[in-house]
This record gives sequence, structure tokens and C-alpha cells, in this order.
Amino acid sequence: MLLSITAIIAGFVLLVWGADRFVEGAAATARDLGVPPLIVGLTIVGFGTSAPEILVSMMAAIGGNPALGMGNAIGSNITNIALILGLTAVFTPLYVRSATLKRELPLLLTIMIASIALLLDGSMDRIDGVLLLAALAGFLVWLIKLGRDTKASDPLIAEFTEEIPADMPLPRAITWTVVGLVVLLASSRMLVWGAVNIAETFGVSDLIIGLTIVAIGTSLPELAASIVAAKKNEHDIAIGNVLGSNVFNLLAVMGLPGAIAPGPIPPEMLTRDFPIMMGLTLLFFGLAYGIGGPGKISRPMGGVLLALFGAYQLILYFGILT
Repeated sequence: MLLSITAIIAGFVLLVWGADRFVEGAAATARDLGVPPLIVGLTIVGFGTSAPEILVSMMAAIGGNPALGMGNAIGSNITNIALILGLTAVFTPLYVRSATLKRELPLLLTIMIASIALLLDGSMDRIDGVLLLAALAGFLVWLIKLGRDTKASDPLIAEFTEEIPADMPLPRAITWTVVGLVVLLASSRMLVWGAVNIAETFGVSDLIIGLTIVAIGTSLPELAASIVAAKKNEHDIAIGNVLGSNVFNLLAVMGLPGAIAPGPIPPEMLTRDFPIMMGLTLLFFGLAYGIGGPGKISRPMGGVLLALFGAYQLILYFGILT
């Protein structure tokens, strides 16, 4: 048991460190090769902050625990909106100023509805997984086009320009990219091993472990990135981190278990977790899009989001007891 707990804690720490090194190295590499900062931010940075979830999902599926990966995807989306945005907004009210983000928000809703529709038959087969991964490729192409078409006055461009390393030589950038990826692979395997052992010891399902411990732990890079961005008054990056991560979770983190280890979906995922994720995503859309006013997540609303996250954890806890 002690070894499993140590593996989880060490896995989380190394995941955060590896994700940070990977994002920094990959972003600097792309910038050194002449890729515009907005495209770097929307694609490489967005993918990098979701790398822990993606690799944990892949390792779980390879190890025969696809429910852990699917729980990680849904749990991370719930955590991103309710915990990360809630906690960030309590520190600093968040304002959505970027037209680019407002163009991404409806796409997030569309992807969420489409991904849920694929799974209403109660199974995640290989075709479902491949379709989600194909949609991911299409999403990346759309992001590149969006980055090229965005007006130079969009505040997101200035925020990403400020954040992407500008003075890192190409050899060092490539080195950090490779080191970060290797650490991500090793730490994700370590984390999955520890989480599965704990689940088996306490008789808790892989899904619950994925929705709680793993989802919160793999969302730590988004939490750190959003709080730091908000403190720098880079509100659009703080919100964009969550938006992009949720899209990657729906397409990549859920798609990988289907493509690698297809099988049935736990019924409680459809009746409990999907509706909660959908409700929080609709709330996020309404707040960030600014229906009836400017896009804003205020401190009181941040508190509401945190309360909703706490309520969800209680639902899961009492569900385990029954």
C-alpha cells in the first residue's frame, strides 16, 4: 500500500514537471522554427497541458483498465471547470476578451454533444475511438486556420507571445521536449500502477479512481497555468487552458481507450457523470460567452463553481458507500 501511495504522489509530481518541460521545449522549438505564437499557443501549449491525461489514458488502456482512462477524461473536464476555474476566479475575477476564445466555445459544446452521442449505446468500440481521434486531427487543423485568421489586435496573441520562451536555443528546446516526453511516459505509467493497486485494495472501481484521484492529479498543470496566468492579468490564457484541455480530453483522452481497448461503458458514467459534465460546460459557456453582458467569471461565481465541485465529490463518495 505504501509503495502504491508513493507511486501516485511521485507520479503526480513528475507529471507536472514533465508537462511543464515538454510544453516549454515544444513551444520554444516551434517558435524557433518560425511558427506564429498564437498557433503555438492554441496547438502545442493546449496539447501539452493535456499530455498527462492523454498519457495516463493510454497507459490505462494498454494495461487493461480503460474505465480509468475514460473516468480521467470526464473527471478532468469537471475538475477543469468547477475546481480550476472556480479557484482561479476566487483569486482573480476572469474576463474573456479574446474573440478567438469565443469562436472556440461553441465548438466545445458541439464536440461534447457529438462525443456523448457516440457513447449512448453503452459501449466504446474501436470505431468510436477512431472517430474521436480523427475529430482531434480535424480540430488541430481548424486551430491552425483559426490562428492564421485571427486579427493581430486579439489580446490572446500578446498573452501567448509573452509566455512562449523567446531566448531558448533550438538544441536546448529540443532536449527539453524529449526529456519532458520521457518523464511524462514514465510518470504516467507509475501513476496508473499505483492507482490500480489502490482501487483493487479498497474495492473501488477504476472509474471512480479515474474520476477523482487521477482526474484531480492530472489537472494540476492546468491549475498551475491558470492561476499564474490570471495573476499576470492574462485572463484569456487562463480560460483558454481549460477550454482547450476539455476539447483534448473529449477527443484524445476518451478516444484512446476506445481505439486501444474497446468495451462497455460503466452505466453510471452515462447517468451521473456525463450529465454533470454537460451542465458545467453549459454554465461555462454562458459565463465565458457573456450572454446578456461581457464574458466574466466573478469571485462569487468562482465560489459557486467550487461548491458544485465539492457537491460532485460528495455524490461520488456516497455512491461508493451504497
